[in-house]
Amino acid sequence: MKHFVIEITYNLPVEQMAEITPLHRAFLKAGYERGWLLLSGPQVPRVGGMIVARAPSLEALQQFFAGDPYVTSGVAAYRYIEFDPVFRQSFLEDWVANQP
Repeated sequence: MKHFVIEITYNLPVEQMAEITPLHRAFLKAGYERGWLLLSGPQVPRVGGMIVARAPSLEALQQFFAGDPYVTSGVAAYRYIEFDPVFRQSFLEDWVANQP
């Protein structure tokens, strides 16, 4: 598995995101169920969000997020940054080393 930090940048003021954010969060549940997402949440200040993820490839991750309501509605842009988690807390060992 490859590991990624995903930076989400809103294309609209956060006040205009209120209706779509619950749909985005419901979508993320599928990523957690798949075992691809470790954590996610809004940036502070709330101009976007951050996700720590893993997937077989960048293309597979991008294909998954193509179904995100933020993407399909065009209200946010995604930046995918691949990294190698060389160091980690021991409680993350299974998540980093094993496939879902």
